[in-house]
Amino acid sequence: MKTKGRHLLVEYRGCDAVILNDRAFIENVMRQAAVVAGATEVGSIFRNFNPQGVSGVVVVEESHLSIHTWPEYGYAAVDFYTCGECTPEAADRYLAERLGCEDSEVMVIERGMKPPGPSLAVARHHSKCDESAVPEPVG
Repeated sequence: MKTKGRHLLVEYRGCDAVILNDRAFIENVMRQAAVVAGATEVGSIFRNFNPQGVSGVVVVEESHLSIHTWPEYGYAAVDFYTCGECTPEAADRYLAERLGCEDSEVMVIERGMKPPGPSLAVARHHSKCDESAVPEPVG
């Protein structure tokens, strides 16, 4: 079995707490991240939590982008799962900038791949000191 599906699991740290609690802003940047990735949006749903935090998903023809934020920790967990000709790495770079992220860690899963090769790799860890880094699977 072969697939072009790539699933990026991203840990964003040191993000702006005000931004992470702004549902409208988070929805807007997630929808724009889908565009940046070259995906076609089908729909989205986002929700504020009490006392703080936002969760949401953008469903795209190519799969989905989802986010969960913890403003009190300056932290966001994001999934970018796309197939076809999409570029989830571009969405990652866009979102890291828009969230005011100081550092992040990206794990890449090649979806639907059959062994002998591994499906999961820690692609990279970067900080603002290394903004030019592009996620590439290790190994």
